[in-house]
Amino acid sequence: MQINIRNYNVKTALQLFLLALGVFSFFAVKAQKTIKIYELASYGILPDTKENTGPKINALLAKIKTETSEIDSIVLSMKKGRYDFYPDAALEREYYISNHDQDNPKSVGIALEHFKNLTLDAQGADFIFHGRMLPIALIESEQLTIKNVHIDFETPHICQAVVLENDTLKQEVIFAPAPWVNYRIQDSVFLHSGLGWEQQPKSGIAFEPQTKRIVYNTGDIQMKTSKVEEISPGRIKAHDWKNSKLLPGTVLAMRIGPRPTPGVFVHKGKNIRLENIEVHYAEGMGLLAQLTENIHLKGFDVALRGEDDPRYFTAQADATHFSGCKGVIVSEDGLYENMMDDAINIHGTYLKMIARRDSKTVIARYMHGQSYGFDWANVGDTVQFIRSGTMDLWEEKNVIHAIRPLRKNLEDPIQEFYIEFEEPLTEEIDPDFTDVGIENLTWTPAVVFANNLIRNNRARGALFSTPKPTMVENNIFDHTSGCAILLCGDSNGWYETGSCRDVTIRKNTFINALTSMYQFTNAVISIYPEIPNLDKQEKYFHSGIRIEDNDFISFDKPLLYAKSVEDIHFSGNRIQTNKEFPAFHWNKEHILLERVRDIKVLGNTIDGKQVNMLKK
Repeated sequence: MQINIRNYNVKTALQLFLLALGVFSFFAVKAQKTIKIYELASYGILPDTKENTGPKINALLAKIKTETSEIDSIVLSMKKGRYDFYPDAALEREYYISNHDQDNPKSVGIALEHFKNLTLDAQGADFIFHGRMLPIALIESEQLTIKNVHIDFETPHICQAVVLENDTLKQEVIFAPAPWVNYRIQDSVFLHSGLGWEQQPKSGIAFEPQTKRIVYNTGDIQMKTSKVEEISPGRIKAHDWKNSKLLPGTVLAMRIGPRPTPGVFVHKGKNIRLENIEVHYAEGMGLLAQLTENIHLKGFDVALRGEDDPRYFTAQADATHFSGCKGVIVSEDGLYENMMDDAINIHGTYLKMIARRDSKTVIARYMHGQSYGFDWANVGDTVQFIRSGTMDLWEEKNVIHAIRPLRKNLEDPIQEFYIEFEEPLTEEIDPDFTDVGIENLTWTPAVVFANNLIRNNRARGALFSTPKPTMVENNIFDHTSGCAILLCGDSNGWYETGSCRDVTIRKNTFINALTSMYQFTNAVISIYPEIPNLDKQEKYFHSGIRIEDNDFISFDKPLLYAKSVEDIHFSGNRIQTNKEFPAFHWNKEHILLERVRDIKVLGNTIDGKQVNMLKK
């Protein structure tokens, strides 16, 4: 099936949507008094030298700060070619990055800190990183544009290998690491290494050799690498490894857990534009943006280097991830493929109320081990409260009068906050009575996710958790392995907010999702908040969901799963069945509902015939 998604023009629809949100001015180009152009080649920053580029670029950035003011428009231009970045002499920074490992310091390739009105145009250059590094950090900057750059690592931290033989009776797998993989065997343990790191891969993903899709019904695979031997150069026999699905020729992406840094990190930014950027590998996510107002991705790819790329993987986790942002997030014309998690995930973070000091004052804490160390709110922000057990929201909202971190030493990462509200809390909002989550409503974004191609990745396609308007339009979700779209919310484990109130999912194409089982993957579109005590819930968590005019191309049955939703429409959708894989999902219903009110299912067809898809 040949689909050219990039021919679709979303400009008019995007402009109308943003005008409705009142944020169109974000995309207007403001005239600056002075344009200062810096040709990096004039400062000795040249491609293809194999030298360490990072110290030179960061030194130039420091110089630029002394020569420019906030009203200047700064343009940095590079020659096309390869630029290498090494941890030696790199900037060391203490960054706490949401949904990543909170280890510090980080070795940073390029740090754009406290800039305004700056554009970095790499002219299609390759930025090649070595060891463990954070490639690009945009910190507390405004009106910043980064464009035309490829981000990659010389030695990825994923070990790629191919299965040569598989003897399930003897429980032996013979595999060959890819030619670029550095490995050794010590005490029968297979170790994979690069500059400054060495690790034992213990789990991973299996890919079809021709399509680069994840092998059907495999999901996450345990890799038996503790009892191995090299039977000849480049041929490794692994004992006690039994998996009948690993046919000879299967390509393995052998992994280990850490995700220290993303490819691009945006912290406390405003009006950020990332254009024509390709992240070919990152040890964490392709992009992580947090506490940022307005960010526009235009042709931001987390992708292989074309059809001839010998690699089968890209990012170790999500392609793009947004935590605690506001304004509007736009992602359009992107290609997200072969990453080890979702194409996009947008959410805030619930703090757990630990203590109530008086009617206006509480102590609250970050709970997840990968989400702490950064600010959560400002004075004047509006918050709401949720009963974690039932995910019921209290009607009342409140405004923060004062907030400060609580820690023994200033150098300790932020984990707890003292929060004082403007109005008294009702008596029942008290952790002595029930578990209470606090959501910052001010830092929630509107979303446009349009004209993107998501394919051959692990786990899920797109996750949205924001009460602001969310438009998901004209995307292709092609073999996403898990569900294609997830609307979630959880104040018990991940502590990722929150309830969706206005979501439109239209004119998308879903091709053979759900080829493996992962968390939350109950249907192609899964509306799955974590609610421990659903039977005691009094209200509904999500509302205002429109799923219209989409094409579902599927080998299996489940299309929509919805839990705790009020007001949902599933209409005008076209379902085309096929037999590419055997149906295997436990969910045997087209539409499966748990505690849903006001659902309309109209005008949908299966193989051209109108059907009633609701279970009687």
